[in-house]
Amino acid sequence: MPTRNLRILMAAAITTIGAAAFWSTSARSQINASPSWIPIGVSSSGTTSTAWFHEPSSRQALACQTETTPGSGITGVKCVVARLP
Repeated sequence: MPTRNLRILMAAAITTIGAAAFWSTSARSQINASPSWIPIGVSSSGTTSTAWFHEPSSRQALACQTETTPGSGITGVKCVVARLP
């Protein structure tokens, strides 16, 4: 292969790599937007259990209540979210 063709191929390769690097998207950090719930407490009475959670940055509280029936396990889960003053 003549030297001139090799130089042209090398120049084309370098130009292509440079253009790809210029137009490629840069790495960006991913924002974790999911809330981090902190457990506050739990209580139970009979077949009902309740758990409370708090998310400090959004000032929200979450309460989840479960119902159980003997022999069949959990029959349902109900959750309520409220914003704290």
